[in-house]
Amino acid sequence: LALLVFPISSQTVKISGRQILLNGQRYRINGICYSRGGSGNYTQDIALMKEANINTIRTYNPISDKAELDAFASAGIKIIMHLNENDFENYVNTYKTHQAILMWEFGNEFNYHPDWFGGNINTWYAKLQNCAKRVHELDTNHPVSTAHGEVPDENALNSCPDVDVWGMNLYRWDD
Repeated sequence: LALLVFPISSQTVKISGRQILLNGQRYRINGICYSRGGSGNYTQDIALMKEANINTIRTYNPISDKAELDAFASAGIKIIMHLNENDFENYVNTYKTHQAILMWEFGNEFNYHPDWFGGNINTWYAKLQNCAKRVHELDTNHPVSTAHGEVPDENALNSCPDVDVWGMNLYRWDD
């Protein structure tokens, strides 16, 4: 009985115009938002995702279980990893070379909650910019994103030049 261990090596993810390049090749996201909580079985989830041709998930919390990250990487599923804007440096340094990481993300519709930032949404944009800048200092191989509620305005975009990708959560319903 032999145990073979293959290290998971880093990759380079870049943004070029409106395209994501993974190791120089165009990468198209077929993704979902993913939050399994503490009771889910990620191996079953991965099997369902593969059946649905999902290649990317966006989390609401960092995944700190290396075995879980390895399982996603082995399945060819990349992760847009949500980070806590108040405590992220150690996580980025620990996982920046993990094959599952596609990009880092801060915030999820935080622009809907200026009350979380002293009533001034510009306080959030300043924090987001500082976080994005710091992540770029720690990890030059992965972009930084945010999940914005609605289309970001010029103020948001101009306030955060180090945010590489602006994800948008749009609610149009029947309108």
